[in-house]
Amino acid sequence: MQITKTEFVKSSANLNQCPKPDKPEYAFIGRSNVGKSSLINALTGNKSLAKISSTPGKTQLINHFLIHDEWYMVDLPGLGYAKISKTQRKKWEKMIYDYFLRRLNLLNTFLLVDSRHEPQKIDLDLMAWFGSNQLPFSIVFTKSDKMKPAALKANIEAYKKRLLEDWEELPELFITSAEKKTGLKEIKEFISKTNGIFHFNKL
Repeated sequence: MQITKTEFVKSSANLNQCPKPDKPEYAFIGRSNVGKSSLINALTGNKSLAKISSTPGKTQLINHFLIHDEWYMVDLPGLGYAKISKTQRKKWEKMIYDYFLRRLNLLNTFLLVDSRHEPQKIDLDLMAWFGSNQLPFSIVFTKSDKMKPAALKANIEAYKKRLLEDWEELPELFITSAEKKTGLKEIKEFISKTNGIFHFNKL
């Protein structure tokens, strides 16, 4: 799948403000500075679609991007957050979890993790929450170009081993680099296939 048409639709402070749930939707979430905006821009071929910042917590709303007038790509606030108040943090958490639980057209969430680091509790906790709520998700390892191949492979295998302590089988895994365009084709093929299932089920 080639993405040639993208459009920013709106930013929403809560679920009720989101666009009508009549198209397939894919959410992207990850810890601050994991490379989420860079990956979204690389996937769409639009360098200015998602705002990139070196300051954690730049994304504070639910941002919808319409792809080919057919499906949505959604940029969510980062996990771990920036230096914000407890009140603001709880507000973000409610917004995000309401979205995950009640957004009926959300077909998959791509949880981004930095391939250079060992499993983080905040990521593992979210994976467990997805599992307990039977919500589909995939793990996207980012910044694979920042490591030598042998070290990257060792890190990924260690991550899989840790996950299998809690999971009987692993979710879909993608190894990516926004800079080198690694893994982008696989993610887009996954989305294309899942879109087909969505449209089939609507018939």
